[in-house]
Amino acid sequence: MNESENLNSMGPESAKESQSSNQAQKVEVVVANQSSEGEVDILGELAIFVLRVGFSLFMIHHGLEKLQDPEGFAEFVVGKYFGFLPGDPIIWTFAAGVTQIVCPIGLAIGIFARLSALGLLSTMLFAIYFHLVDTGLEGFPFAVVEGHNYIFELSAIYAAIALYFLCAGPGRLSAFRKKNKVTYYPKGSK
Repeated sequence: MNESENLNSMGPESAKESQSSNQAQKVEVVVANQSSEGEVDILGELAIFVLRVGFSLFMIHHGLEKLQDPEGFAEFVVGKYFGFLPGDPIIWTFAAGVTQIVCPIGLAIGIFARLSALGLLSTMLFAIYFHLVDTGLEGFPFAVVEGHNYIFELSAIYAAIALYFLCAGPGRLSAFRKKNKVTYYPKGSK
């Protein structure tokens, strides 16, 4: 017997209760860092906040680096490794630098966090491409390399962090978060 047949065999009141309890369970699963009792995981939210702000500060640093010598970055990185991009390499350099300054500010504050994370993820995917074309995989994942880290490793970690914020959002400790609406039924009230 499938779910719709099961609902049809119940009375109208029982079917409504069954449907609403199924919907309530789905909502509880969607809400991150919240237990089934409605409690928020404060340490988890604090960890997300620290990760978000720390990541943003590092990204701002990388953006400022690009804008300190845009001609050099345009010539030796964009022009050499990204010749397939249309237009002048200096424009792409400024676009990457500005993205790595503006988007982290939005992410750190929590304004347009997912859009900001998408911008940062795109710059990190270009960085991974650059490092892989420049140095290759370097024997990843089993080789012991000079400096004990792969050249593309930091860009890959940054990309993973940006992907997390793109998918999960900024967390509860952000300036402009949407209120999570949770239907909560105390134990024994159903």
